[in-house]
Amino acid sequence: MKEEQIQTLHPQPGKVNKRIALKKYNTISENILAILTKKELTHTELMEKLYSNVKDSFEGGVQWYGETVKLDLEARGIIERTNSKPEKYRLTTTKR
Repeated sequence: MKEEQIQTLHPQPGKVNKRIALKKYNTISENILAILTKKELTHTELMEKLYSNVKDSFEGGVQWYGETVKLDLEARGIIERTNSKPEKYRLTTTKR
């Protein structure tokens, strides 16, 4: 039986993101949200932390799935980028 899929969203209007396995989406999104609950992180810090959290149990490219899911969470207004330099990611105030 084919795995259940989710159509991910993209924060840029007009751009279409990928369809991925719902199970993988849930694993990555839960990890990203747990990581950002603790503090704001740069893109590199977020992806490194995500990789170290799931590398032993996740099948597939952690960075690729991480980027796809991060964009989706941004598009859904769950996480956001700060205006700081360097730019950081955080949970939106409605989710904190």
